[in-house]
Amino acid sequence: MPQTHEVTNQVPDPYGHDVAAEPALLEAVRREGAGWAEPELRELGVLAGSEQAAEWARLANENRPVLRTHDRYGHRIDEVEFHPYWHELMRTAVGHGLHAAPWQERQPGAHLARAAKFHVWSQVEAGHTCPISMTYAAVPALRAAPELADRLEPLLASRTYDFGLREPHTKRGLIAGMSMTEKQGGSDVRTNTTRAVPGPDGMYRLTGHKWFTSAPMSDVFLTLAQAPGGLSCFLLPRVLPDGSRNRIHLQRLKDKLGNHSNASAEIEYDEAAGWLVGEEGRGVATIIEMVAMTRLDCTIAAAAAMRYGVVRAVHHATHRRAFGKALVDQPLMRNVLADLAVESEAATTVAMRLAGATDRAAAGDEGEALLRRLALAVSKYWVCKRGPAHAAEAMECLGGNGYVEESGMPRLYREAPLVSIWEGSGNVAALDALRAMARRPATVDAFFAEVGQAGGADRRLDAAVMALRKELADLSDLEYRTRRLVESMALVLQGSLLVRHGHPAVADAFCASRLGGGLGGAFGTLPPGVDTAAILDRARPVAA
Repeated sequence: MPQTHEVTNQVPDPYGHDVAAEPALLEAVRREGAGWAEPELRELGVLAGSEQAAEWARLANENRPVLRTHDRYGHRIDEVEFHPYWHELMRTAVGHGLHAAPWQERQPGAHLARAAKFHVWSQVEAGHTCPISMTYAAVPALRAAPELADRLEPLLASRTYDFGLREPHTKRGLIAGMSMTEKQGGSDVRTNTTRAVPGPDGMYRLTGHKWFTSAPMSDVFLTLAQAPGGLSCFLLPRVLPDGSRNRIHLQRLKDKLGNHSNASAEIEYDEAAGWLVGEEGRGVATIIEMVAMTRLDCTIAAAAAMRYGVVRAVHHATHRRAFGKALVDQPLMRNVLADLAVESEAATTVAMRLAGATDRAAAGDEGEALLRRLALAVSKYWVCKRGPAHAAEAMECLGGNGYVEESGMPRLYREAPLVSIWEGSGNVAALDALRAMARRPATVDAFFAEVGQAGGADRRLDAAVMALRKELADLSDLEYRTRRLVESMALVLQGSLLVRHGHPAVADAFCASRLGGGLGGAFGTLPPGVDTAAILDRARPVAA
């Protein structure tokens, strides 16, 4: 019988590497003040690169959450069942402090350390990081109700994952969800129709329909509703202080493009009980810092996805041969891979810079707070917008092998658009940057002070900064031009960080292609003279 199934020229599994051994990430962690966290980061990186973690991710996505509205006797239970490996992913994330832990830590650089670990662990599986991110972001909003925060913040920051519906104060750790959007408004939350009526017990009773509630099995939810004094923020527990279930009914789970491991639901509030957070009529102001935190995580997640994609592409190209030599040695493929790597490093570098700014802003640095306000909106728009194209090109580097589910690339591709949509899709994020500049002009000064630190180091960057200043001075059709303006700001910021802190080959390639007018319409259009060897060395997986 002929030997028709001999396997040759196939690529070994990409397991057994340290995901945290990413040069741009480690350099940023040390530079921005969280070098003390490197041992735990590397420990998490080894687990993230293991076959075991990959199996957790695969099965959590192939076995989607299941909604159980009633038990066998007809009692309403509103519960969601998850694959056991979902809980392993969550337990690891909580155990390493990827959720609200930094808010209770006193170590300088705690938010940056958490951001780096979030970046590493997100590369295993993105869906479960949604409730992790929301728990992180809930704390600053909850602090508008000091008594609630005093009771709940230690549980939200606990490194114990304690799944199950019980009264919050009886648990060893809590997960927080958010329930803001409604079907008639989406990002325009001021049009929300959910009503909140104050009761004699100090709690409000909420009635309404929420269109998108991610992680509906969380212990507590932040939500917006119309109180007598206007749109307000509330905290709703799944289980009330007396042990009864709150009247939060899960109507259905969303059938999403990606994010399959994570449940997202439509929910009905049927006089559900909740506590007011902040003042009546100040709902948007209360949640604004929460939005900033989740936008930071969107940016980190997009950078993490790019790193995952480029590592897989380089790994494949290193071991796969075509037309007489390894793919990685083919000039055009080197151009593509190097271009993907440059985009990845730029994304990681700016995400970690923003995480560092979060630490310093929390410590009272007003200049860093101003920079973060504008740079975060700018980066959320651009980095997240680049994600889908990056994922598609990385998948294409694997050819047909990348198009099959077993490669993991289709899951990456389906997930890529989410962070550009979540917490304000492209236009919302871009317009928020415009709003920041209009309402707080000092943010513009902080932005140019940051990019100005690279002044004189690269003529292409200097020219781009000058062109950006002229663009900002032109107020005609400003809203119409917002995307182009914000894109220019993002590229200038990334370029300035790479010129100051990045590898010279990466910085040169970025400035030549993104700022020097040499960028084509697809990845793989780097101009001649780029040091692709140095760039690709930084994109190779490092054995654990």
